[in-house]
Amino acid sequence: MRYLDEMPNEVSAPGTELYSSAEKLGELIARELKIDKRLYLFSPDETTSNKLDKVYGSTERAWALPKKDWDLPESDKGRVIELLSENVLFATMIGHILGNHERAYMASYESFFSIITSQILQHIKFLKQASETNWRKKQGNSEGEFPAVNLLSTSTCWRQDHNGFSHQSPALISTLLDVPSSFVNCIFPVDDVSTTAVFDFMNESRDVVNLVTFNKTEEPRWIDRRHAKFQIENGGASIFGFMSDENPEVIFTAAGDIVTRETIYAMRILREEIPGIKMRFVGILALTNGVIGFCDNKFSQEQFDDYFTTDAPIIGNFHGYPSTLKTILSNYASPERLYIHGFRENGSTTTPFEMLAMNGASRYNLVITVAKLKKRDDLVEKYEELLRENREFARENGVDKVTEHL
Repeated sequence: MRYLDEMPNEVSAPGTELYSSAEKLGELIARELKIDKRLYLFSPDETTSNKLDKVYGSTERAWALPKKDWDLPESDKGRVIELLSENVLFATMIGHILGNHERAYMASYESFFSIITSQILQHIKFLKQASETNWRKKQGNSEGEFPAVNLLSTSTCWRQDHNGFSHQSPALISTLLDVPSSFVNCIFPVDDVSTTAVFDFMNESRDVVNLVTFNKTEEPRWIDRRHAKFQIENGGASIFGFMSDENPEVIFTAAGDIVTRETIYAMRILREEIPGIKMRFVGILALTNGVIGFCDNKFSQEQFDDYFTTDAPIIGNFHGYPSTLKTILSNYASPERLYIHGFRENGSTTTPFEMLAMNGASRYNLVITVAKLKKRDDLVEKYEELLRENREFARENGVDKVTEHL
């Protein structure tokens, strides 16, 4: 994989170094823009806000009006297309991909990607029919294939600290995973290394929609390049060895960068509170309709039973709506084994940890779930009290009492 080979071959202390997936993507897109003069980035006036602004070192914003001194780099030859209309941008990008058979990316705040849901669904319908129509398939490059529609979904529901409830919605994820097709990948890179592997994957993809969800905040680096490549080749999931025991009695899993961090921190707390507890963490990189993995590389039942066991309770933490992940995992395991956390449509302009807590997706909420399973009422009471303390502290001070990485 082209860019992944530049990333670390070993992460000696997982979770100790912080990097921004958004900034990494900005760097990689900038490099591709220099190489490929037909490549475009479409963005509804949020390129800088989404920390993708390194692209301006490779091209300008497309601009035909007089420029002011304070304007960003702009020219009539610019290949960053900014317009505050997701509908127009998506339609223009599709025209570029289908008409020119050339690559493109579109970046937006997560909550506003749902504006173009109908257009995305229409493109999926087109891909399905094109795959069944011989004369249409012959029009594209590489035996009739079209470059992927790559949607970069950032500024997500979990970190809208100043914009609040109106900017908190992972609804597009659920919609796309509900579509019974083989043309959608919902991808959740866990750190900058994983993001680099996903970027390589996007550039190689054809005849598919890739929705890649990540935060612009600095998050812990967890995995090395070999692990990141393995996740993609292994059907979109892997065991994080540094957080896993043999013969686990509890399985943790997560899809999404921030919820992965919270899950791993919950496991660290549990190891202190319940000495000897055996746990395993399974990271989920990708989901497609009904299954873990990619539409052309799905996680099998045999793999699931090997990773998740056949009887241990599964504590999940999902970037989006819990019911979406629970529905997929229920295709592999009995629903009685599943305890899924995620975004429950409880939003506000609030602090980072409190946003997680009000949706039941914080490290403390996960600890409470396991404490209840283990009938440890003392731990349930302790961590419910810590949640109350943080809530009061956040309301009074505007910051969280919980400080380990947020």
